[in-house]
Amino acid sequence: MIPADKVAQLHRALPFWMSLILLPVAVLGALQGGWTVLLLPLTTWYFFSILDAFLGLYTENADLETRDDQLTWYRAITLIWAPFQFGLLYWLIWYVTGPGDAHLSPLETILLFFGVGVITGTVGINYSHELMHQKNRSERFLGDVLLAMVLYSHFRSEHLLVHHRYVGTPRDPVTARYNEGFHRFFPRVLRQSWQSAFKAEAEMLARRNLPWHDLKNPFFKYWALQGFMALLAVLIGGWIGLGLFFWQAFVAIWQLELVNYIEHYGLTRKHLGGGKYEHVQPRHSWNAAHKASNWLLINLQRHSDHHYKPDRRFPLLQNYTEADAPQLPYGYPVMTMAAMVPPIWRRVMNPRVRRWREMYYPEITNWRPYNRASTPMPR
Repeated sequence: MIPADKVAQLHRALPFWMSLILLPVAVLGALQGGWTVLLLPLTTWYFFSILDAFLGLYTENADLETRDDQLTWYRAITLIWAPFQFGLLYWLIWYVTGPGDAHLSPLETILLFFGVGVITGTVGINYSHELMHQKNRSERFLGDVLLAMVLYSHFRSEHLLVHHRYVGTPRDPVTARYNEGFHRFFPRVLRQSWQSAFKAEAEMLARRNLPWHDLKNPFFKYWALQGFMALLAVLIGGWIGLGLFFWQAFVAIWQLELVNYIEHYGLTRKHLGGGKYEHVQPRHSWNAAHKASNWLLINLQRHSDHHYKPDRRFPLLQNYTEADAPQLPYGYPVMTMAAMVPPIWRRVMNPRVRRWREMYYPEITNWRPYNRASTPMPR
């Protein structure tokens, strides 16, 4: 256990600031062109995977009594990322559609904005996830801004109102089913997550005797913020700027859903009868203790503890061992790459899911309803 006074020290927070190196990498790609436009995905996926291999696991836990005011250096990175990402995204749109137009070829521009989508998804959406769980309204607003930049604002409603409550059941769209390849999961979740998010907000309003179109529905704020971001792209870069904005948003959403796919793949909660399910346990999330990828993803890989205490700030998330929660063989960067090749993914993960089932649910002999998500909807 790391004492609170040591947790608060700057040198312990600085590794989580490694995401900032991606900003000058993006600028370098825009200015130099050529092969450098590939540096963003190469750095995000491969550099941090190589660091994981050399640095090993990060298993230390911070003192849970650490106060919020002792986490200033950790909170700072999530607070400054939104304006940095905003400035980078719209500067790049301006640069490639204006003075940089003759410098980068169309292919280089497309590849550059693919990399931008990798970081607005890997870092931006991940930081928005941290911010949306906090009680501070300013932090939640910054989370909304980050989601609006990738046109995925409804993720906040889906995540808070649906995923955390119904994870591991048929009602949670982003719980990937056993043997469901990512290429089937992705279009399904794009459709269902929006629908479930809107339904959840409408149901909340109905409980207050308000219609779905009441202005208290956060979807109006989502649409306004997203509309502003898209309009700004048009004003700065014209229709090409808007197309590049849409492209990076799609890549960011793809990155998010890759992470959603691996976090709960094949892990289901036991149906107890009558639409009742067991409580969420640490065993219902895949975890990874790899050091560098936890720095990049601000401890998102300590996913079981996040589901146990959703508003716990990322430096205080606790590590779980193999005895308490299922572990991934590699960090998220490697696992998301594996998920893009379903035969490799199934070879790596299906035996682990089967062992998990044998360990925790030996009494269940027919897994077909769980595999098909055809068990009763939770009450």
